[in-house]
Amino acid sequence: MGSYIPNTEAGRRAMLEAMGRKSIDELFASIPSNALIKELRLPSGMSEMETERIVTALAGENTVFPVCFRGAGAYRHYIPAAVKRITANESFITAYTPYQAEISQGMLQSIFEYQSMICELTGLDVANASVYDGASAAAEAVNMCREKDRNGVYVSAAAHPQVIETIRTYCRGFGAPVTLIPFGEDGKTDFTALKAALAGGPAPACFYLQTPNFFGLIEDAAETAKIVHAAGALFVEGVNPMSLGILESPGVCGADIAAGEGQPLGLPLAFGGPYLGFMACTSALMRRLPGRIVGETTDAGGERAFVLTLQAREQHIRREKASSNLCSNEAHCALTAAVYLSVMGEAGFAEASGQCHAKAVYAAKRLSALPGFEMVYPGEFFNEFVTRCPDPAKTLRLLEEHGILGGYPLPGNRILWCVTEVNIKEEIDELAAILEGGAL
Repeated sequence: MGSYIPNTEAGRRAMLEAMGRKSIDELFASIPSNALIKELRLPSGMSEMETERIVTALAGENTVFPVCFRGAGAYRHYIPAAVKRITANESFITAYTPYQAEISQGMLQSIFEYQSMICELTGLDVANASVYDGASAAAEAVNMCREKDRNGVYVSAAAHPQVIETIRTYCRGFGAPVTLIPFGEDGKTDFTALKAALAGGPAPACFYLQTPNFFGLIEDAAETAKIVHAAGALFVEGVNPMSLGILESPGVCGADIAAGEGQPLGLPLAFGGPYLGFMACTSALMRRLPGRIVGETTDAGGERAFVLTLQAREQHIRREKASSNLCSNEAHCALTAAVYLSVMGEAGFAEASGQCHAKAVYAAKRLSALPGFEMVYPGEFFNEFVTRCPDPAKTLRLLEEHGILGGYPLPGNRILWCVTEVNIKEEIDELAAILEGGAL
């Protein structure tokens, strides 16, 4: 970032003179001496070559598997080179929150385009500028639904465990009771239990269903919407955005709110972040949507322009009554998602989504044919599935020896496998061959 440089000594002196101060010490004279750091005691500086050598050595301590069959909420997808090149532009990297719309048109437009694409992807009317991650998006979505006379939150036990815990954490602070709806032997949400809970439990504000669920299974979102709406509650659908290339959108299925983790949209695994929580809802719920919403308008000259249409800054204005703790958004991650969707296009995105599913089906057939391995759940799945395994720990160690990160281990000698478009047939065949010859 060649133009992003610190202040020069001459610049510092000019600023001090403008403030009527002679030195930095005089500028900070009001700070108690016991709160000042007298000496940082930093090590001496290093050359660029020395720094590169040390950082490279540190990075070499990481284990990066060339082949990966693990998902469980974070997925390895192909990211076109154009996405990385465009989003590396320093005007994007150094941009800050667009409070002054008249000088932040580029940043506002990037958010507007991102919101538009999320709306198209989810089939809903309005999206915000993004939230911190998928788990907080789910919790914020649930929080949108609460009312004075309807405070009960119902969550499918087949959702991602970390999402469930985040929802519980939010609801604990607001005093909203959380009821888990069990899943049946088929790995899907038990609709009979759901109907009974909605009818006999705390007045329902909403029900959160994740589809594909944590086990990779495709839930019946349309039927869920009917059940939830019949109980007078709102339906929040958690989704893997990549699945929407081949599955019906939440809007078509009757969801009031859609939320999820946007990491599959052009963001690398990156050892856990930063990631991107996306949210979208119907127009009826627009004013409950936390964070920011950018809109399109025209300026004084009649030219296309962008502005912060809604900006719910409750945490600054009325903290004790705030319905959300959000004060920022994952702007660069959202920009990356928008660039990724633009580069992929409708056909490319659908192709990647279809390959995820097709290759996962092939992998499931290969693995379930091995001695000791069998599918745990019989239903349709997207790109993840669960198999039983004679010895998960030994299985995963064996694969690691061959440079393969295996699936995510689950209790009861089970493994949650994940396959995406980057996994080729030869890798799947190698996976099966290693396990078949490993005498597990």
